[in-house]
Amino acid sequence: MPLIPEEPQIHESAQGPRATPAAGRTAPTPRPVPGPRPAAPPRPGRPGPLRPTPPVQRTARDVAAPKPGPSAPASPAAPAAATPQIQVIPASPEGALDAAEGAVDLLLDSGRAPGEVLVVTVGERHPWATHELSFGEASYWAQHDAGDDVFYAGAGEMGRAGSRPVVVVALNGGTDAVAAATLPTALGLAGALLIACGDPERINSALGAAV
Repeated sequence: MPLIPEEPQIHESAQGPRATPAAGRTAPTPRPVPGPRPAAPPRPGRPGPLRPTPPVQRTARDVAAPKPGPSAPASPAAPAAATPQIQVIPASPEGALDAAEGAVDLLLDSGRAPGEVLVVTVGERHPWATHELSFGEASYWAQHDAGDDVFYAGAGEMGRAGSRPVVVVALNGGTDAVAAATLPTALGLAGALLIACGDPERINSALGAAV
């Protein structure tokens, strides 16, 4: 019979320390049970969804800024390319045609295609033009329209001749009035270069400016 009261005492002493902390010791703080934690507010140092927004706005401004830039220098570049250069080769009226032939040879040797060159005589026609015109004007101008070779025209035929990258003018005679009318017209037909062979003073007077 004395065993009956002892059983609850042993049972209480086994569970006692678990339920009641010992005297003199601080009770351990209860640790939170692992589980879903509330979302912490984003720290200012962390990259968050708001950080990518400013770079997108800066990029848009940077891209929009250079767009008007390249359009500005494009406009002044066009008229500069349309102005042909002028080259003067001093020569007498008797030697102007030979000087023009020498200029044509240099142009072809430098890589110019024959069809890019037009030769104009202010005085007598070039022998090639005289020969070709003997077969009729139709075949003569057909060679001009084909644009396969150097074409020789007289001052009176400038109105029908078309523009070419290089125009060579030989002041091999003719009056000052004819030269004054031929050289400005030749300058208008030259796409890149006008070569005038003759008296430099006569050429300057015809073009209206020192070259």
